[in-house]
Amino acid sequence: MDIHEEEEMISKGIRGVPESPDELKTKNRNRKRIKMLYKAFSHGETEIVSKLVASDLEWWYHGPPNCQYMMKMLTGEATYTSFKFRPRRMRAIGERVIVEGWEGLEIYWVHVWNIKEDGIIITQFREYFNTLLTVLLGVSENGGELRLWQSATEARICRSLPDLVLAA
Repeated sequence: MDIHEEEEMISKGIRGVPESPDELKTKNRNRKRIKMLYKAFSHGETEIVSKLVASDLEWWYHGPPNCQYMMKMLTGEATYTSFKFRPRRMRAIGERVIVEGWEGLEIYWVHVWNIKEDGIIITQFREYFNTLLTVLLGVSENGGELRLWQSATEARICRSLPDLVLAA
């Protein structure tokens, strides 16, 4: 299956049928919520961030230990000016929103945010720093796969990075 076939399948919905109005509404709401979060980060609006993120946020990180910028910002250990996350690409998949960003040739990150069913609180956060990410829906018996997300930075990164594959 080539990338165009995958995009067509995804646009029809994960089950191969068009998404319901409720599913589209959920994806749009979740995407807006995450855009609001990054905007609050960029303006140092800690009150808004605390309203969007659960106090018991489940967090997971993969990358160099010295690059845990987001967690430092979420815990108040660092200011919002110490590192700027500029989202370059975003995709909502159900309750998850995947965000990709980079700066120059050395810094690359992917964030995966899970939003509670009510669409208000972010309950889970996965950060992949200087790590490529592929998210698969599944692999068929003939070896075909449906990629829901794949890092798009190979042309911008002039070095080798680890690549993780996650099942949705």
